[in-house]
Amino acid sequence: MTIKLFGTLLTTAALACAASHPDMLVSTDWLASHSGDAKIVILHVAPNRTAYDAGHIPGARFIALPELAVTRDGIPNELAPVDDLKKVMEAAGVSDDSRVIIYSDASVLPATRAFFTLDYLGHGEHAALLDGGLEKWRKEGRTLTKDASVPAPGRFTPHPKPELVVQMDAVKQMSGKPASSLSEVLLDVRPAADFRGEKGAHIPGALNAYWMENQTSHEDQALKSEAELRKMYETLGVTPEKRVVTYCNSGMQATQSYFTLKYLGYDVRLYDGSMSEWKAKNAPVEK
Repeated sequence: MTIKLFGTLLTTAALACAASHPDMLVSTDWLASHSGDAKIVILHVAPNRTAYDAGHIPGARFIALPELAVTRDGIPNELAPVDDLKKVMEAAGVSDDSRVIIYSDASVLPATRAFFTLDYLGHGEHAALLDGGLEKWRKEGRTLTKDASVPAPGRFTPHPKPELVVQMDAVKQMSGKPASSLSEVLLDVRPAADFRGEKGAHIPGALNAYWMENQTSHEDQALKSEAELRKMYETLGVTPEKRVVTYCNSGMQATQSYFTLKYLGYDVRLYDGSMSEWKAKNAPVEK
Protein backbone atom coordinates (compact mmCIF):
# COMPACT_ATOMS: atom_id res chain seq x y z
CA MET A 1 0.00 0.00 0.00
CA THR A 2 1.20 3.54 -0.75
CA ILE A 3 0.06 6.92 0.50
CA LYS A 4 1.10 10.41 -0.44
CA LEU A 5 2.99 12.51 2.08
CA PHE A 6 4.16 16.00 1.11
CA GLY A 7 4.08 15.04 -2.54
CA THR A 8 6.05 11.81 -2.10
CA LEU A 9 4.63 8.32 -2.45
CA LEU A 10 5.58 6.11 0.47
CA THR A 11 4.74 2.57 1.41
CA THR A 12 3.03 2.10 4.75
CA ALA A 13 6.15 0.40 6.10
CA ALA A 14 8.38 3.24 4.94
CA LEU A 15 6.08 5.81 6.48
CA ALA A 16 6.08 3.93 9.77
CA CYS A 17 9.86 3.94 9.90
CA ALA A 18 10.16 7.57 8.76
CA ALA A 19 7.63 8.98 11.19
CA SER A 20 8.81 7.77 14.60
CA HIS A 21 9.75 10.39 17.20
CA PRO A 22 12.55 9.01 19.41
CA ASP A 23 13.06 12.50 20.87
CA MET A 24 9.83 12.01 22.84
CA LEU A 25 11.72 9.72 25.23
CA VAL A 26 14.90 10.41 27.16
CA SER A 27 16.93 7.87 29.09
CA THR A 28 18.10 8.17 32.67
CA ASP A 29 21.67 8.47 31.35
CA TRP A 30 20.64 11.39 29.14
CA LEU A 31 18.84 13.19 31.95
CA ALA A 32 21.74 12.68 34.35
CA SER A 33 24.01 14.36 31.78
CA HIS A 34 21.65 17.21 30.88
CA SER A 35 19.70 17.98 34.06
CA GLY A 36 21.80 21.09 34.64
CA ASP A 37 21.29 22.53 31.16
CA ALA A 38 19.85 26.03 31.31
CA LYS A 39 16.72 25.31 29.25
CA ILE A 40 15.89 21.91 30.75
CA VAL A 41 12.82 21.88 33.02
CA ILE A 42 12.13 18.62 34.87
CA LEU A 43 8.55 18.07 36.03
CA HIS A 44 7.48 15.51 38.62
CA VAL A 45 3.72 15.11 38.06
CA ALA A 46 1.61 13.12 40.50
CA PRO A 47 -1.74 13.22 42.31
CA ASN A 48 0.00 14.32 45.53
CA ARG A 49 3.44 15.28 46.86
CA THR A 50 4.11 12.15 48.95
CA ALA A 51 6.70 10.55 46.67
CA TYR A 52 8.16 13.91 45.63
CA ASP A 53 8.77 14.94 49.23
CA ALA A 54 10.25 11.51 50.02
CA GLY A 55 12.91 11.90 47.34
CA HIS A 56 12.82 13.25 43.79
CA ILE A 57 15.22 13.85 40.92
CA PRO A 58 17.39 16.90 41.68
CA GLY A 59 16.00 20.04 40.12
CA ALA A 60 12.55 18.58 39.47
CA ARG A 61 9.56 20.83 40.04
CA PHE A 62 6.30 19.35 41.34
CA ILE A 63 2.96 19.73 39.54
CA ALA A 64 -0.16 18.25 41.10
CA LEU A 65 -2.24 16.29 38.60
CA PRO A 66 -5.50 18.02 39.69
CA GLU A 67 -4.03 21.29 38.38
CA LEU A 68 -3.95 19.79 34.87
CA ALA A 69 -7.06 17.56 34.84
CA VAL A 70 -10.30 18.90 36.31
CA THR A 71 -13.92 17.82 36.63
CA ARG A 72 -16.24 19.64 34.23
CA ASP A 73 -20.00 19.09 34.05
CA GLY A 74 -19.56 15.99 36.19
CA ILE A 75 -16.97 14.47 33.81
CA PRO A 76 -13.57 13.85 35.49
CA ASN A 77 -10.09 14.45 34.10
CA GLU A 78 -10.97 17.12 31.55
CA LEU A 79 -8.43 19.68 30.40
CA ALA A 80 -8.25 22.71 32.67
CA PRO A 81 -8.89 26.13 31.03
CA VAL A 82 -5.96 27.33 28.95
CA ASP A 83 -5.34 30.39 31.14
CA ASP A 84 -5.12 28.15 34.21
CA LEU A 85 -2.73 25.77 32.45
CA LYS A 86 -0.56 28.70 31.42
CA LYS A 87 -0.28 29.78 35.08
CA VAL A 88 0.59 26.23 36.18
CA MET A 89 3.36 25.94 33.60
CA GLU A 90 4.80 29.37 34.33
CA ALA A 91 4.77 28.68 38.08
CA ALA A 92 6.83 25.54 37.36
CA GLY A 93 9.34 27.62 35.41
CA VAL A 94 8.28 26.52 31.92
CA SER A 95 8.98 29.06 29.17
CA ASP A 96 8.52 29.01 25.42
CA ASP A 97 12.11 27.85 24.88
CA SER A 98 12.08 25.19 27.62
CA ARG A 99 12.82 21.54 26.93
CA VAL A 100 10.42 19.83 29.36
CA ILE A 101 11.21 16.37 30.74
CA ILE A 102 8.29 14.73 32.55
CA TYR A 103 8.11 11.80 34.94
CA SER A 104 5.85 10.48 37.67
CA ASP A 105 6.26 7.92 40.44
CA ALA A 106 3.86 5.00 41.06
CA SER A 107 2.29 5.14 37.59
CA VAL A 108 3.30 6.66 34.28
CA LEU A 109 -0.23 8.01 33.70
CA PRO A 110 0.18 11.42 35.38
CA ALA A 111 3.27 11.95 33.22
CA THR A 112 1.53 10.99 29.97
CA ARG A 113 -1.43 13.19 30.94
CA ALA A 114 1.02 16.07 31.40
CA PHE A 115 2.61 15.33 28.03
CA PHE A 116 -0.80 15.38 26.35
CA THR A 117 -1.55 18.69 28.08
CA LEU A 118 1.65 20.23 26.76
CA ASP A 119 0.94 18.83 23.30
CA TYR A 120 -2.53 20.40 23.42
CA LEU A 121 -0.91 23.70 24.45
CA GLY A 122 1.39 23.56 21.44
CA HIS A 123 4.56 22.62 23.33
CA GLY A 124 4.62 18.89 22.59
CA GLU A 125 7.61 19.13 20.26
CA HIS A 126 9.65 20.42 23.20
CA ALA A 127 8.51 17.81 25.72
CA ALA A 128 9.58 14.24 26.50
CA LEU A 129 9.03 11.49 29.05
CA LEU A 130 11.78 10.02 31.21
CA ASP A 131 11.73 6.40 30.06
CA GLY A 132 11.15 4.21 33.11
CA GLY A 133 10.28 7.14 35.34
CA LEU A 134 11.36 7.70 38.92
CA GLU A 135 11.48 3.98 39.67
CA LYS A 136 14.18 3.33 37.06
CA TRP A 137 16.16 6.33 38.29
CA ARG A 138 15.93 5.01 41.86
CA LYS A 139 16.83 1.42 40.96
CA GLU A 140 19.98 2.63 39.23
CA GLY A 141 21.09 4.23 42.48
CA ARG A 142 21.04 7.76 41.11
CA THR A 143 20.89 10.81 43.33
CA LEU A 144 17.59 11.81 44.93
CA THR A 145 16.84 14.88 46.97
CA LYS A 146 14.15 16.09 49.34
CA ASP A 147 14.93 19.73 48.57
CA ALA A 148 12.03 21.37 46.74
CA SER A 149 13.12 23.35 43.72
CA VAL A 150 11.78 26.91 43.66
CA PRO A 151 12.10 28.06 40.04
CA ALA A 152 11.94 31.53 38.65
CA PRO A 153 8.56 32.00 36.92
CA GLY A 154 8.56 31.11 33.26
CA ARG A 155 7.05 32.96 30.31
CA PHE A 156 4.84 30.49 28.50
CA THR A 157 2.67 31.23 25.46
CA PRO A 158 -0.03 28.63 24.80
CA HIS A 159 -0.88 27.77 21.21
CA PRO A 160 -3.87 25.48 21.77
CA LYS A 161 -4.57 22.61 19.38
CA PRO A 162 -8.27 21.86 19.92
CA GLU A 163 -8.18 19.34 17.07
CA LEU A 164 -6.29 16.94 19.38
CA VAL A 165 -9.40 16.63 21.57
CA VAL A 166 -12.17 14.69 19.83
CA GLN A 167 -15.70 15.56 20.89
CA MET A 168 -18.51 13.10 21.53
CA ASP A 169 -20.41 13.95 18.32
CA ALA A 170 -17.38 12.99 16.23
CA VAL A 171 -17.01 9.72 18.14
CA LYS A 172 -20.67 8.94 17.49
CA GLN A 173 -20.01 9.25 13.75
CA MET A 174 -17.20 6.70 14.06
CA SER A 175 -19.01 4.28 16.35
CA GLY A 176 -20.76 1.19 15.08
CA LYS A 177 -18.76 1.03 11.86
CA PRO A 178 -16.16 -1.69 11.18
CA ALA A 179 -12.68 -0.35 11.88
CA SER A 180 -11.47 -1.83 8.59
CA SER A 181 -13.88 0.40 6.66
CA LEU A 182 -12.73 3.68 8.19
CA SER A 183 -9.73 5.96 7.79
CA GLU A 184 -9.95 6.42 11.56
CA VAL A 185 -9.69 3.86 14.35
CA LEU A 186 -11.45 4.14 17.69
CA LEU A 187 -9.14 2.51 20.25
CA ASP A 188 -10.34 1.43 23.69
CA VAL A 189 -7.23 1.15 25.86
CA ARG A 190 -8.83 -0.33 28.99
CA PRO A 191 -8.27 -3.89 30.22
CA ALA A 192 -9.86 -6.58 28.05
CA ALA A 193 -12.40 -7.44 30.78
CA ASP A 194 -13.72 -3.88 30.70
CA PHE A 195 -13.87 -3.91 26.92
CA ARG A 196 -15.60 -7.30 26.63
CA GLY A 197 -18.26 -6.35 29.12
CA GLU A 198 -17.29 -8.49 32.09
CA LYS A 199 -16.82 -5.26 34.03
CA GLY A 200 -18.44 -2.81 31.64
CA ALA A 201 -18.91 -2.33 27.90
CA HIS A 202 -17.35 -0.43 25.02
CA ILE A 203 -18.24 2.03 22.30
CA PRO A 204 -19.54 0.12 19.26
CA GLY A 205 -16.90 -0.44 16.60
CA ALA A 206 -13.91 0.15 18.86
CA LEU A 207 -10.80 -2.02 18.89
CA ASN A 208 -9.06 -2.90 22.15
CA ALA A 209 -5.39 -2.65 23.13
CA TYR A 210 -4.72 -2.41 26.86
CA TRP A 211 -2.46 0.56 27.51
CA MET A 212 -0.20 -1.36 29.89
CA GLU A 213 0.81 -3.65 27.01
CA ASN A 214 2.82 -0.68 25.74
CA GLN A 215 5.23 -0.78 28.65
CA THR A 216 7.81 -3.41 29.51
CA SER A 217 5.84 -4.85 32.44
CA HIS A 218 3.35 -3.90 35.12
CA GLU A 219 6.21 -2.74 37.32
CA ASP A 220 8.55 -1.40 34.62
CA GLN A 221 7.21 1.79 33.05
CA ALA A 222 9.75 1.84 30.21
CA LEU A 223 8.23 1.52 26.75
CA LYS A 224 8.65 -1.70 24.83
CA SER A 225 10.87 -1.55 21.76
CA GLU A 226 9.58 0.27 18.71
CA ALA A 227 9.52 -3.01 16.74
CA GLU A 228 7.40 -4.76 19.39
CA LEU A 229 4.95 -1.89 19.54
CA ARG A 230 4.57 -1.62 15.77
CA LYS A 231 3.95 -5.35 15.44
CA MET A 232 1.32 -5.28 18.21
CA TYR A 233 -0.65 -2.41 16.71
CA GLU A 234 -0.42 -3.44 13.09
CA THR A 235 -1.50 -6.99 13.96
CA LEU A 236 -4.57 -5.47 15.59
CA GLY A 237 -5.32 -3.46 12.45
CA VAL A 238 -4.14 -0.12 13.82
CA THR A 239 -1.91 0.81 10.89
CA PRO A 240 0.10 4.02 10.40
CA GLU A 241 -2.05 5.48 7.62
CA LYS A 242 -5.11 5.60 9.91
CA ARG A 243 -5.88 8.34 12.38
CA VAL A 244 -6.39 6.88 15.87
CA VAL A 245 -8.72 8.18 18.57
CA THR A 246 -7.93 6.77 22.01
CA TYR A 247 -10.32 6.55 24.94
CA CYS A 248 -10.62 4.83 28.32
CA ASN A 249 -12.80 5.46 31.38
CA SER A 250 -11.92 9.09 32.06
CA GLY A 251 -9.11 10.19 29.75
CA MET A 252 -6.11 9.12 31.84
CA GLN A 253 -5.14 5.67 30.55
CA ALA A 254 -5.82 6.87 27.02
CA THR A 255 -3.02 9.42 27.27
CA GLN A 256 -0.42 6.66 27.64
CA SER A 257 -1.60 5.07 24.40
CA TYR A 258 -1.82 8.56 22.87
CA PHE A 259 1.83 9.10 23.78
CA THR A 260 2.91 5.67 22.52
CA LEU A 261 1.18 6.03 19.15
CA LYS A 262 2.49 9.57 18.68
CA TYR A 263 5.96 8.25 19.50
CA LEU A 264 5.49 5.70 16.69
CA GLY A 265 4.49 8.47 14.29
CA TYR A 266 0.73 7.92 14.18
CA ASP A 267 -1.81 10.70 13.75
CA VAL A 268 -3.49 10.29 17.13
CA ARG A 269 -6.22 12.18 19.02
CA LEU A 270 -7.90 11.80 22.42
CA TYR A 271 -11.56 11.40 23.27
CA ASP A 272 -11.10 13.12 26.61
CA GLY A 273 -14.64 12.55 27.86
CA SER A 274 -14.20 8.81 27.28
CA MET A 275 -16.64 6.34 28.85
CA SER A 276 -17.47 8.77 31.68
CA GLU A 277 -19.16 11.11 29.22
CA TRP A 278 -20.39 8.36 26.90
CA LYS A 279 -22.31 6.57 29.65
CA ALA A 280 -23.47 9.80 31.34
CA LYS A 281 -25.23 10.76 28.10
CA ASN A 282 -26.68 7.28 27.60
CA ALA A 283 -24.90 6.69 24.30
CA PRO A 284 -25.09 3.12 22.92
CA VAL A 285 -22.58 0.49 24.08
CA GLU A 286 -21.85 -3.09 23.18
CA LYS A 287 -20.36 -6.09 24.98
